[in-house]
Order: sequence, then structure tokens, then C-alpha cells
Amino acid sequence: MEAVCIKMEHKIMQEMETCIEEENYSTKTEFIREAVREKIKAIRKERALRMLEANFGKGGKSKYTDAEFERLREKVAEEYLKKRDLILD
Repeated sequence: MEAVCIKMEHKIMQEMETCIEEENYSTKTEFIREAVREKIKAIRKERALRMLEANFGKGGKSKYTDAEFERLREKVAEEYLKKRDLILD
């Protein structure tokens, strides 16, 4: 494992410590690792969605509402990432 040193504003540290206490994280490190994992997962998902949209687009008129289309896009992206072992749990 590699070590990373970061500086954060006092207000953010206070908010983080409150979350750590309220959500029962054992350490700041555990909290930060999970936050980084979630951010990586979100970035991968957004990249997959952009790639799908670039390749298939939204097209003209659709029989789906925007909310339904978004759910379909997310489902396709999750399946795409899963097939390539890119989803973090």
C-alpha cells in the first residue's frame, strides 16, 4: 500500500469527522478509502454512459420519458461494466 498525505480545510475536516462518528467508521482512513472507491466507480460509470451515448445517441423522438431513458442508460452501463469486470462493489 502507498501512503498519501493531504491537507484539508478545517470545516471539511469537522464535517468528515461528524460523518465518521455518525456512520460508525473506525478511522478516517477507512472513510477516505470508501469515498475514493465511490468516486472511481462514479467516474467509470459516467465514462461508460458517455461512450454509450456517443456510440448510440439518444436519437430522435423516443417512446421513453427522460427518467425511463436514464434508468435504461444506467442499466446498460452497469451491464457493460460488469461484463468487463469494471464494477467496484
